[in-house]
Amino acid sequence: MIKRALISVSDKTGIVDFARDLAELGIEILSTGGTAKLLRDAGIKAIDVADVTGFPECLDGRVKTLHPVIHGGILAIRDREEHQKTLEELKITTIDLVVINLYPFKETILKEGVTLEEAIENIDIGGPTMLRSAAKNHKFVTVVTDPEDYKKVVEEIKVQADTTLKTRYDLALKVFQHTSHYDALIASYLGKDKDILRETLTLTYEKVQDLRYGENPHQQAAFYREVGPQRGTLVEGIQLQGKELSFNNINDANGALELLKEFDEPTVVAIKHTNPCGVASGINIDEAYSKAFEADPLSIFGGIVASNDVIGEKTAERMKDVFLEVIIAPDFTKEALEIFSEKQNLRLIKLPHIKARGEKALDIKKVGGGILVQDTNKALIEELKVVTEAKPTKSQLEDLIFAFKIVKHVKSNAIVLVKDKQTLAVGPGQTSRIWALKNAIKNSQHILRGSVLASDAFFPFSDCVEEAAKEGITTIIQPGGSLKDKESIQACNEKGISMVFTGMRHFKH
Repeated sequence: MIKRALISVSDKTGIVDFARDLAELGIEILSTGGTAKLLRDAGIKAIDVADVTGFPECLDGRVKTLHPVIHGGILAIRDREEHQKTLEELKITTIDLVVINLYPFKETILKEGVTLEEAIENIDIGGPTMLRSAAKNHKFVTVVTDPEDYKKVVEEIKVQADTTLKTRYDLALKVFQHTSHYDALIASYLGKDKDILRETLTLTYEKVQDLRYGENPHQQAAFYREVGPQRGTLVEGIQLQGKELSFNNINDANGALELLKEFDEPTVVAIKHTNPCGVASGINIDEAYSKAFEADPLSIFGGIVASNDVIGEKTAERMKDVFLEVIIAPDFTKEALEIFSEKQNLRLIKLPHIKARGEKALDIKKVGGGILVQDTNKALIEELKVVTEAKPTKSQLEDLIFAFKIVKHVKSNAIVLVKDKQTLAVGPGQTSRIWALKNAIKNSQHILRGSVLASDAFFPFSDCVEEAAKEGITTIIQPGGSLKDKESIQACNEKGISMVFTGMRHFKH
């Protein structure tokens, strides 16, 4: 039976009505600071915690509820005779309902220009302690940290003068989820400039939305975001029209954005199942899209397209004739939106900071029994080194770098063929590098003579050079580092092909 409640909240949403309902049910209310004043101003009787403990609030409010009279009243096991005897001896009265929410640490650190001192002052100590105490003793104590639960709690008390054990369990679980999230935010904020690969790793995310299903219809899924500004990422995107994003949409869109950020000039990226199927740069976005589409007009069907510049009427007219799942851009003109409105299921995502590169971050992969963690792959080239007798021309070198930016984002083993800043062929995810090249050549709809070739890792044999020569490929970019580099270099020299080493591998699994 609930006879006594302790209420102390930072978020005062709905607290006056909730406290009034409790008071009308004959429940005594203890409170502190601003909450107590708010309740009294509303005509609700509230006893100061200091009057119960016999000890005043002190240290600018840092110490209010950290007292045995409070925690004894919360933690006492009601059906244990020894505990009850101790309560009588110490003149401690039980507390049956604890209503607490915490100092606004997240809101504080999200403020522009916040100082470390301000952040630290908004680390709650007494609140989490009371919440955890009450949640631990949920067999006897009801604990509420979310205003959304006020109504349910009041309704149950009205019926049976208490809450059900199931409700208390669910509320306790909610508390531990809440306090762990709170502590993880603090640890993340204080450690943001430290080594990201720490001895222990605690991550916390907030749900953006539930998804209809995961990669396949039989899998459950949801989309979560990191706390804080995430400039240039999908979580900051504004959906202007279309169906809800699916698990695969989000995964593919993220791949498109990661690749797009490699480029500053007007560029369009088309992605299918996280692999690029058409990438091109141009003097404007209309030219870039035309080239990206022509790169592989078959694979772009049902794909994701990302543009790093505003999409206008002319480009929209071209896009609407193709079945696309998602189009992402920093903005769309009024005319473009009118054109796209004819395709109601097409998802349009506005991402104003689409070129933002992002800060140091973690790349996480789940494996059975644990996770693999690395920092994100922000680098591209360690050192460009021409290793053949033939030298690439200026335009060829530009195409080589363009191709290497793309192959970095293709599943390994990966080969990309490019000419005039347009992909002509992409060979992703093969168990042999020569197979990746042969598949790229086989599936290309373009004449490959005069194109450049990029490989995400070194050539273990000279076979890729020999295959490239058959197609008239003029120059190659690859990391180098194989024990058989000399064989590939010799093959290039024999075929009149130039080759550039980057010194940096880009496996993507």
